[in-house]
Amino acid sequence: MYDIAILWDWIAFSVRWLHVITAMAWIGASFYFIALDLMLKPNDALPEGAYGEEWEVHGGGFYHTVKYLVAPARMPEHLTWHKWQSYSTWLSGAALLMIIYWVGGELYLLDPTKADLALWQGILISGGSLTLGWLLYDAMCKSKLSENPTALMVLLFLVLVIMSWGYNQVFTGRAALLHLGAFTATIMTANVFFQIMPNQRIVVADLKAGRTPDAKYGKIAKVRSTHNNYLTLPVVFLMLSNHYPLAFATDHAWIIASLIFLTGVTIRHYFNTMHKTGRGPHWTWAVTVLLMIVIAWLSTARPGETWEEAETRPLTPYEERFASAEGFDAAYDVVLGNCSMCHAREPVWGNMHWAPKHVHLETPGDVARHADAIYLQAGISHAMPPPNAIQMDNSARDTIIAWVRAAREQ
Repeated sequence: MYDIAILWDWIAFSVRWLHVITAMAWIGASFYFIALDLMLKPNDALPEGAYGEEWEVHGGGFYHTVKYLVAPARMPEHLTWHKWQSYSTWLSGAALLMIIYWVGGELYLLDPTKADLALWQGILISGGSLTLGWLLYDAMCKSKLSENPTALMVLLFLVLVIMSWGYNQVFTGRAALLHLGAFTATIMTANVFFQIMPNQRIVVADLKAGRTPDAKYGKIAKVRSTHNNYLTLPVVFLMLSNHYPLAFATDHAWIIASLIFLTGVTIRHYFNTMHKTGRGPHWTWAVTVLLMIVIAWLSTARPGETWEEAETRPLTPYEERFASAEGFDAAYDVVLGNCSMCHAREPVWGNMHWAPKHVHLETPGDVARHADAIYLQAGISHAMPPPNAIQMDNSARDTIIAWVRAAREQ
């Protein structure tokens, strides 16, 4: 039986759900504390060492928050640490990346038209680049660049542009943008794990020992938190990008991904300034809209591989396995008759200009490459084709199921 595919899909769905939930918790906490920090107001009546206060109303009551720039005079009895939102987001995201792009790497990770790599090589690039990215960023922050925050952010942006281009040279469009998001998210979580939390622990240890904490540890933590704040929105865009071919499946996808980081800066600058002064600079919205117009224009470039190129490209071992399985010819006819009008390099359905999710189902190689997705979308479930487009009968779905299970069992 091929029900392992169903189980694996539910595992991926569950991990994705967990990832979204934890990301919401992390982003919410991050945005709240940045806004709170910027809205603090001085008050002569505050305790010694306090920097500012903020009054808020929510949930039927009032909240009074006081911030100590370094630390209070003594250690409070109850201290809440905000760390697990970040850790659980990264861990669930890493698990999801492994499930989709490592275990499913033959389909989703590597693009044979870009680079001739074995799956293990692609996985090595995938995992290794995330580690090297953090080491490079951390070295930059600890260098003399730390004395010039603007120069540091510009250099970080250049690194992200280079990584966007580099990922696009070896990975599929979906994998390239997703990995750029993972690259950035790894930096963000590593900031929490290796810098923000250790520096805060030093301050707590000094308080417990009766020593006066050094203000430099709080400053280091704040710089890294600020970086995280400006990187958050681009990461969310990159995580969503795999649902939109106009973002990941054009010749300029790496430029689109790069420009998104600039929109993250303009949007956060508006809100950060508004929280601090009560009024945001409206020019940031004009710049953001202009950037999105440029991005939309770049997305109109047609995807690379033509039908003729796809027809003559040799099959990979993964594709050959499904193309040579019993029942493939019948299943191929079913797919052509029910799916290819939309999932074509030049769709003929309605006003569609690009195949949904950039999935092409025209050549034998196309169909063999997407066997698992076809099995789940049009075999086991009735997700595809859309019922208002074509009513696909159960015998056609049974043909797909029989073909894929035969390929898996051979």
